[in-house]
Amino acid sequence: MASIYDFTVRDIEGRERSLSEFRGKVLLIVNVASKCGFTWQYEGLEALHRGYAAKGVEVLGFPCNQFKNQEPGDAAEIKNFCSLTYDVTFPLFAKIDVKGDGQAPLYAYLTAQKSNFLGGKDVEWNFTKFLIDREGKVRARFSPLAKPEKLKRRIEKLL
Repeated sequence: MASIYDFTVRDIEGRERSLSEFRGKVLLIVNVASKCGFTWQYEGLEALHRGYAAKGVEVLGFPCNQFKNQEPGDAAEIKNFCSLTYDVTFPLFAKIDVKGDGQAPLYAYLTAQKSNFLGGKDVEWNFTKFLIDREGKVRARFSPLAKPEKLKRRIEKLL
């Protein structure tokens, strides 16, 4: 795979979507969870999405239940939680595995491109963030501790 545009993923509604529909945009891909200590980051992610959408930035949320079962709900529950609690308007996708034997191909690609803060490949926790440039190349990886609002400068460099 040459870029993230080569991947097809299922959205929260169950529809297959090619990531090529985001070609030419700066992307922030995040594995999310509704019952995590970092769930408050939905607010900052949504602010980034709304603040930069007109400039060609998209936040893409991928729910994951691999970290202490912090995303136990089904698609409808996840969508309702995000909408009602954080007014999320950025695209959400179907629940996936971001590490291990069942790792989604997209995340196999992302983790092969940028190591975690310890030099390993595994996604370390919910709200790990991957920043993708307009050509579909992974430019940065941020730990779950990275607050979305602190990523503005890095995003702006890619615009």
